[in-house]
Order: sequence, then C-alpha cells, then structure tokens
Amino acid sequence: MYAVIETGGKQYRVAPGQTVDVETLPGKVGTTVEFDRVLAVVDGEQVNTSPKGAKVTGTISMQDRGQKMLVFKFKRKKQYKRTIGHRQNFTRVDIKEIA
Repeated sequence: MYAVIETGGKQYRVAPGQTVDVETLPGKVGTTVEFDRVLAVVDGEQVNTSPKGAKVTGTISMQDRGQKMLVFKFKRKKQYKRTIGHRQNFTRVDIKEIA
C-alpha cells in the first residue's frame, strides 16, 4: 500500500515505514505531522485517485540542511563570472500510516 501526497509544491510517493525528505515543515523533532493533501492511494490492484478524507501521518525525525550546491553565473566575452553557494532546508519525516 502506498499513497501520493503533495507538500511544499512537490509530490511524493510514500509508504508506511518509509523515510522522506520534504520541504521545511514547522515543528520540532518528534512532532506528529499529518498530510491531508493526498492525491492517490494504491492498495494492491485497487487505485483510488480521489480519496476523500484520506490522511497520511508521520513524525519529524530531523530538521536539517541539504548538501551545498554551487551556482555559477557566466557571460562570455564580458569577463563576468560569479560563484555562489546554496543549501536548501529540509525536514525528514518517518511515515507511520495511511488512513
């Protein structure tokens, strides 16, 4: 059994017992999180693409920042070069159940 949820403008396929890195969510480590924007639920051969009242619950296991990504801007023939770094914040969520 798995579900497709939407959070932070992105879609994720989640299953019970799975760990997912999503966009930053408010809350501390150990807080229970409920995703009510469920787009689809698949249970074996049965697919429900408009599940009314479906919820996915999980707990926050970590609030962290991702790996550093380098952004390099360059304009040819103008001697213009800029390098900046970026680290995106994320929240690691342990999925508990799909209801």
